[in-house]
Amino acid sequence: MRRSASFFQVLLVFTTMAGTRWPNVSGTYCKDMSSSVYRPHSVTITEFGAVGDGVTLNTKAFQNAIFYLNSFADKGGAQLFVPAGRWLTGSFSLISHLTLSLDKDAVIIGSPDSSHWPVIDPLPSYGRGRELPGNRHRSLIFGSNLTDVIITGANGTIDGQGAIWWGWFHNHTLNYTRPHLVELMYSTNVVISNLTFKNSPFWNIHPVYCSWDSDTVHKIDSSTNVCIDHCYVRTGDDSIVIKSGWDEYGISFAHPSSNISISNITGENQGGAGIAFGSEMSGGISEVRAEGLRIVNSLHGIRIKTAPGRGGYVKNVYIADVSMDNVSMAIRITGNYGEHPDDKYDRNALPMISNITIKDVVGINIGVAGILEGIQGDNFSSICLTNVSLTVQSPHPWNCSLIQGYSNSVVPESCEQLRSNCEQTPVCYDGSSYSEMRTQAPTHKLNSSRLLNPLLKLATL
Repeated sequence: MRRSASFFQVLLVFTTMAGTRWPNVSGTYCKDMSSSVYRPHSVTITEFGAVGDGVTLNTKAFQNAIFYLNSFADKGGAQLFVPAGRWLTGSFSLISHLTLSLDKDAVIIGSPDSSHWPVIDPLPSYGRGRELPGNRHRSLIFGSNLTDVIITGANGTIDGQGAIWWGWFHNHTLNYTRPHLVELMYSTNVVISNLTFKNSPFWNIHPVYCSWDSDTVHKIDSSTNVCIDHCYVRTGDDSIVIKSGWDEYGISFAHPSSNISISNITGENQGGAGIAFGSEMSGGISEVRAEGLRIVNSLHGIRIKTAPGRGGYVKNVYIADVSMDNVSMAIRITGNYGEHPDDKYDRNALPMISNITIKDVVGINIGVAGILEGIQGDNFSSICLTNVSLTVQSPHPWNCSLIQGYSNSVVPESCEQLRSNCEQTPVCYDGSSYSEMRTQAPTHKLNSSRLLNPLLKLATL
């Protein structure tokens, strides 16, 4: 785990429609995401004794306000407004039919006292805390079995004050796995928009066992029907990562991540990737379309991580319209990554990696084009690269083993295992199942000048 302050400026909308097939909800998922739902009842956190001086602990004020607002759940819902100030709090839980709205100068601050972050059971698809055996600390803002929830603001801030947690982690003084900034479980119809998330103790925004639509999430975990759009992420880990459970626990729980659309992402990740899959992918990951990715100053551009014992699959992934600048490795697929939750995992549970299409990619100041490594006895198949142009520093741009696939118009020339022409085979996944999903999917002619726009955006944030 890498030590890093994280900055996550997002418009997130999780409009989750459980049990609905993706092509039938394309209009609502990617077009009709809104944080402007009218709430007939509204209160301000100061009405419950909160003090925004950055020192007074306001956990009880948040808990009491939300308890009061629960009485309006069947009356159109309610809004809790957080005005300008620095509002110190421990973990608190949301309710259904609620809008949590922050003023542009409001900062919700996580308490530096670990006792203000309750300890809860591990996720069933992980079998234990992700970092330590046993339980885990609850996120700063938490919710389970919710519907119709909005977390929004005029670019207000949620600050986890995570440095102290990273110190405890590196000093091995924690008894439980660290908390996230926001975690929502088993929830639908959630919108997170126009906020800045920073200094998380662990992961930033973690939807798990959800079905939703989002305009920005950090870790998508065993969730379906997700739309992520317009995010700027600067972190020490991956910008956007898709997971679905860990080894035998993920296989048994069997909640895949699927039907995911990702677009308009700018990521800067000194220790991670712009977009990543795994390594916890034992419940399966499929039907993912990602477009309009701008990845700068990062370790990896696109990455798939797995290992023997994971089982599961990553398949039907379509990534297009990608620009990179100052990225150590543009594409990496790793078949031997990460630790295991315990020694009970099945070493013969091999993951299936197939139907991965990466196209329309331009990169400058790239260290290595790609390292693509499968697993002995488990070749990764139908890895397809099209229209990829990288300015690479290494004299050995590609290193491939135990993979099979196709390529067309790749510079520098791809490794031998991918030199069959993908234009002449129907095997490459073309993302066609998403033709009804996206409300708009523009195509662009890529060149190095496309990199200027994300750099200008980074300079202004």
